[in-house]
Amino acid sequence: VQLQASGGGWVQAGGSLRLSCASSVRTFNTYTIAWFRQAPGKEREFVAASKWSGSTTYYADSVKGRFTISGDNAKNTVYLQMNSLKPEDTAVYYCAAGRPITSTIRASTSYYYWGQGTLVTVSS
Repeated sequence: VQLQASGGGWVQAGGSLRLSCASSVRTFNTYTIAWFRQAPGKEREFVAASKWSGSTTYYADSVKGRFTISGDNAKNTVYLQMNSLKPEDTAVYYCAAGRPITSTIRASTSYYYWGQGTLVTVSS
């Protein structure tokens, strides 16, 4: 499985961006797809995940209500819609695929496949 993340860029606080994670194979309905992010000098952190073709979603408290994870099986693509962006959302965003159990869905070690990352910069 190869994943390619895209859609990052520069945006002012309060703005929106949509990240895409394109897969080389059908993944959305066979894997849990997650987004993580890593800010400079910080550890990689969980952002959102989608299980069972989007029927169950998980979010970090810091993004709940602002970010939405969704997918398009026909395009083998998962999206992360990010609204009301804040400067603290600035990071490199990575998509990942795996089959974690629910209790480990927020752990980066639960995912086998990773995209290359896309940079999101939010200015104040």
